[in-house]
Amino acid sequence: MKMNLCNSVQTRKNVQNYNVFKGDKFLNLGSTGFLLLYSLFLTVIFSCYMLHFPFSPILKFASKQDSAPPTNSLHITINHSQPADYNNSTSDCDLLNGSWVLEEKGNSLYYTNFSCPTIPHSKNCLLNGRADEEFMQWRWKPEECTLPRFNAKTFLTSVKGKTIAFIGDSLARNHMESLLCILSSEESPTDMYKDVEDKFRTWLFPRHNFTLMVLRTEFLVFATERVINGSFTGGFDLHLDKLNGNWTQHLTNIDYAIFSDGHWFLRPNYLYENGNLIGCVYCGEAGVQDLGPGYAIRRAFQAAFNYINKCVECSGIVVLLRTFSAGQFEQGAWNEGGFCNRTRPFTRDEVKIGDQDWEFRSIQIEEIERARKDGEKNGNMFEIVDVTRAMLMRPDGHPGAYWGNKWMKGYSDCIHWCLPGPIDTWNEFLQEILRRKLPIFH
Repeated sequence: MKMNLCNSVQTRKNVQNYNVFKGDKFLNLGSTGFLLLYSLFLTVIFSCYMLHFPFSPILKFASKQDSAPPTNSLHITINHSQPADYNNSTSDCDLLNGSWVLEEKGNSLYYTNFSCPTIPHSKNCLLNGRADEEFMQWRWKPEECTLPRFNAKTFLTSVKGKTIAFIGDSLARNHMESLLCILSSEESPTDMYKDVEDKFRTWLFPRHNFTLMVLRTEFLVFATERVINGSFTGGFDLHLDKLNGNWTQHLTNIDYAIFSDGHWFLRPNYLYENGNLIGCVYCGEAGVQDLGPGYAIRRAFQAAFNYINKCVECSGIVVLLRTFSAGQFEQGAWNEGGFCNRTRPFTRDEVKIGDQDWEFRSIQIEEIERARKDGEKNGNMFEIVDVTRAMLMRPDGHPGAYWGNKWMKGYSDCIHWCLPGPIDTWNEFLQEILRRKLPIFH
């Protein structure tokens, strides 16, 4: 993410308390105007970094604390061959039902924080001072089978001449960065394009003529930030019946589209249809119905998938939706001292399934199933990469305090994921789902 993406000085809200901070809330910061301005300056910087994600739910697990101390002495190697491990997999195994299993010391990673030169500084947790390394050594183990390791050679061979685009928010970018690092162990990519704001990136693997893209869109639909008295508010006007053309214009050149979105809907947004205000999300305004973030998320994915299925030039596209990955702040929101400093995963019994995160996942699954029925008529394939449960069990995999900040000490990133880290498992899910559905991935 780029700090210059933030274009306003604004006070943010969260899910638990989305009332705008009043001036008297800052009186405790000091009696001088200097301290007030300095505090506002720091808040704005980190608000930009968090990509306006102050609304991520706060974890309230009634779980036991980490039972083992962190380790600093893991022997890390890179496995360039990356065996497929297909012998123990089955075509109908439920990948969702599983747990995280610690690999033996010495088992290899796909890459390290030094071997992959494209890791963003903010996701390079070890470089930024994180001492424990065990968070990189846990593998997802379904109950009834083995999730195959990612095989970069097989993947690149399967997508030769194709284009994969990650479409969505900064977690879509995080996912793409993981795949880029894994594939780089097989072939060095060429950086082909970056826009001024670094929202759109294109990488080419020339030997395989394979293109990897990220198309940034916070809402999928057309949105403009609300301005009151000349100041940006942090809330947006969302036109649920109009898509953001910045990503749709590329759709006809894409073979595999991987969607993910959700966090930007958790803010004071106003919802429009046919140019008319129909409701809001967390606006707290009299006379305007609060329809909730789930309504807006559903409508946005409906609009995106309907567009794809009506797009004649998009016939044959493979669409995958990566389910919601929740923020995992404990003991408060990001600006209230919230943190994520655990060093081990949760067990299944320690994770509460339900609430808002699960609602968003359910909405996404319902919409992908709806799109699948319509897409069959046009030869389009719609599948889901379901990571919600697995990632709720990984509070240890976020950058936390190790995101490389110099000015915002004490603030944590509990939304994005360290590289390398648990997010690499998303690509194991991705390759296995494609292997099950498309013969070319065998």
